[in-house]
Amino acid sequence: MLLLPPERSSDAVLCTEAADGLDEALAYAERVRPMAQAELQAELRALGDPGHQPSRQMQVALVLMLTQQPADTARALGLLQRLQSSASSEADALRPLARLLAGMLSSQRRLEEQLERHAAQLRDAQRRIDLLADRLDAMRAIERSLGPRGGSLGTPRPTTP
Repeated sequence: MLLLPPERSSDAVLCTEAADGLDEALAYAERVRPMAQAELQAELRALGDPGHQPSRQMQVALVLMLTQQPADTARALGLLQRLQSSASSEADALRPLARLLAGMLSSQRRLEEQLERHAAQLRDAQRRIDLLADRLDAMRAIERSLGPRGGSLGTPRPTTP
């Protein structure tokens, strides 16, 4: 049996509590990861408002990350940032994971914004293509209405017997 000096035993307890909180968060993430969208929505309703509870904030953030909705990504990022700024001892255990996930969500958010910009550019380009195609069709209709093209106006056309 290993006995730690009194000043070291509190560090060991904190380390054990931190590992337990992190293990619980990772186990929860593994439990919700395979859920379908309807199950994730039900899980969000069951979790309710996370308030100032770091473990509940982490759980809600983990579920929101899986919904793959831009609004949920922003909400999850906000929860993780609240967790990082929390002064509670429970948050200490989750802070490294929250930092990692917040970094990933920030990158995901930037990619979502870039995707939205590219989609808008694509819609604008398609609108211009459609407009030009309409103009080209109108010009072809005008060309057809002018009659057949043939030699000059002063020479009669040869007739075939």
